[in-house]
Amino acid sequence: MNRPVFELALIAAAEHIDELGHVNNAVWVRWIQGMATAHWYAVAPPVHVDAYIWVVIRHEIDYLRAVLPGETVTGRTWVGEAPKGARFDRHVEFTGADGKLRVKAKTTWAIIDKASGRPLRVPPEVAAPFLA
Repeated sequence: MNRPVFELALIAAAEHIDELGHVNNAVWVRWIQGMATAHWYAVAPPVHVDAYIWVVIRHEIDYLRAVLPGETVTGRTWVGEAPKGARFDRHVEFTGADGKLRVKAKTTWAIIDKASGRPLRVPPEVAAPFLA
């Protein structure tokens, strides 16, 4: 399955590092959410950004290799299968400068109508740019 991929480089700064000397797991969760949000804003037309918001309903994360202070990782994200009702899955992978996978995740997101505050079935025109 070929899906459009969004990429973003991230640097492990001092505030991302925990007492074990590597990027903290909570930071990875923020980075995963940040990748998804950046992809949404980069691809979705303003009318969709104004009308909808996405919320995470599940994270599944595999921590494979540590990222140390000052290291850069490249995050890549794409959506999986077509949406099911209000939900769809997003995949995120972070690789180091050496090309080795550091963290991979699958997150499930639900779309919320901003006007009503309620979930709704993902409109085909909202999903289309992520599935092309």
